[in-house]
Amino acid sequence: MPARFGETSLTRPQKIAWLRLLRTENVGPVTFRQLLNRFGSADAALEALPGLTRRTGANPRITTRTEAEDELAGLEKYGARLVATGEPDYPDLLNHIPASPPLLTIAGGENLDWNRTVGIVGARNASSAGVKMTRTLALDLGEKGYTVVSGLARGIDTAAHRASLTTGTIAVLAGGFDKIYPDENIPLAHEILDNGGALITEMPLGWEPRARDFPRRNRLVSGLSLGIVVVEAARRSGSLITARLALEQNRDVFAVPGSPLDPRAEGGNALIQQGARLITCADDIIETLSVADPSRSALFDTDWEPDFAPDESLPPSGDDRANLLSALSTTPVEVDEIVKQSGLPAGTIQMLLLELDLAGRIEWSSGQLVALRHS
Repeated sequence: MPARFGETSLTRPQKIAWLRLLRTENVGPVTFRQLLNRFGSADAALEALPGLTRRTGANPRITTRTEAEDELAGLEKYGARLVATGEPDYPDLLNHIPASPPLLTIAGGENLDWNRTVGIVGARNASSAGVKMTRTLALDLGEKGYTVVSGLARGIDTAAHRASLTTGTIAVLAGGFDKIYPDENIPLAHEILDNGGALITEMPLGWEPRARDFPRRNRLVSGLSLGIVVVEAARRSGSLITARLALEQNRDVFAVPGSPLDPRAEGGNALIQQGARLITCADDIIETLSVADPSRSALFDTDWEPDFAPDESLPPSGDDRANLLSALSTTPVEVDEIVKQSGLPAGTIQMLLLELDLAGRIEWSSGQLVALRHS
């Protein structure tokens, strides 16, 4: 299970420091966690950043205190709150996924059951039958006490949210809280909040969603859910990405079968062939989820966090850096394997990976695998 940074609420100055660190260029969830573990606090990590990046010749822009304060004030103006991992409002299911967001923006949802959840995803160009099936599933799940999670997209997502408005739904955004996509679903977002549902995102205020942000959003849709239901999906679609992420997070995957003649059914049918549970009603889902336990994902490797003594760690040398770079490639590999092959101490590897990450030269997969970034 990914590390949690405490079990109490952060003070406002601490939250500002976390926000500054997380919004700094090239600092993602994995890097954030490693910086906090290495330096003990966000303030100390921010002080150390210039020295870390100087050795690689990189100069990532560090978010200023004023910018962080402005974002926090802007969120509060919208009625949203910034929630840190370890705080009472942080969704517990996200503590059981790799690279969980250190900070989330959440609006609404104070009375939702965040631990009894089902994600419903599918085609944007959904068929009438697909929309009807989605409404039936979402309505029945809601009446049985489940909160419905989806991504506020057109088609299946929209149908799932609308059918569960009065029973509880969570919409995960790909952009900032003030940049809801698509525009046509802005009224739906307001309806969700008006009915006690929630909007949630890890992206900064003002962030326009890009193509690469939707898979990132999808990992939260699956991470917030005990199981994912795919209603309609083409062979290559975001819904299948969500299903794959759900499997990586040790979540259950369900699929509604469809006609082999409909391209929108190809993805769901393929999932069933690969082992996803075929479902025809909400009871099929509830039967499986009645024994679902998110803590079982502890069976997976956690994000890589070596045990080292910071005071005894010497600055890496140029030879150490060259040794690590020669061990890396564009193919993701476990960090423990790099430690074995390079012969370098785990603490040295940690520092070098931090430097390379802050320079934008590596990327992480699932929080455990690392690779050189494609140029």
